Formats: sequence, structure tokens, C-alpha cells
Amino acid sequence: MPFTTTTHVRWPDVDQNGHMRTTAYLDAAEDNRMRYFASAGFPVTEFAARRIGPISHGDDIRYRAELRLLDTVVVELRLAGLASDGARFRLHNKIVKADGRTAATIVTTGGWLDLDARKLVAPADDLLAVLTGLDRTKDFTELPSPLARA
Repeated sequence: MPFTTTTHVRWPDVDQNGHMRTTAYLDAAEDNRMRYFASAGFPVTEFAARRIGPISHGDDIRYRAELRLLDTVVVELRLAGLASDGARFRLHNKIVKADGRTAATIVTTGGWLDLDARKLVAPADDLLAVLTGLDRTKDFTELPSPLARA
């Protein structure tokens, strides 16, 4: 089962056409991911204490159905890819309307940033276990580690 959160389209999430803005989809996905980490023992304070944080290298958004003001949505999270050392990951969010239709999918490729050295690092084993604890997508892929090139 994917990790899920429920939210709704807020007033500042809507563009001049009455649709949910692109950045609001990204915000919903990011919020869902951070809620997952917090629920698994990694709230923002833990990342700060360890001086490590998740960063995004890129997002691929695919729109399927419109969202409008006050629409309720469920945001799902699955693991779509991971390097063997955990230094790079790919997360798949699906935003689902109340009627069950997919409103959008967001695939984010990211990594872990050492906040002091300002470079990518592999996560500690307990954080890696949080990632591997996610339900995987059907097209899950093993990713190359960015550290192999360093």
C-alpha cells in the first residue's frame, strides 16, 4: 500500500483559470513526502540534527484531470527508484480526486545533501530503511549512485 495523505485545493493553489497551479501540485507532493518521513521517525528536526536533507534534481508532472478550489484529494507516495547506497532516489506521487480519477502524477528524482559539506551523500542505514520501506511502483528501477562518479 502506498503512503497516503488527504488534503484539499486551497484558495492560493488556484490559478487565474480556476485550476490548481503547477506549483501547488509540487507543494502537495512535497508535503506528502515530508509527512511520510515524519511518520517514520524523521521529522524536520531529525534532518536538521543530522545536518542532512532531501533535495530534488527534477520533477516530471503529468496532468490527467482538473482540480478546482476545495476539491478533496488523496496524495499517494511510492518508491520508483533507488541507488544501492541510497544516495539517489526517485519518488512517485499520485494525486487522486475524490471520484477515484488520477488528477496528476509527479515523479521526483532526488538525493541527500550534507548541509555542511554541500555535497551529495549516502543516508545512514536507518534513513535508507525508511526509503526502502515504501511500497514500490511496478516500474521500480535501480538507479546509479552519484557517489560512484565522485
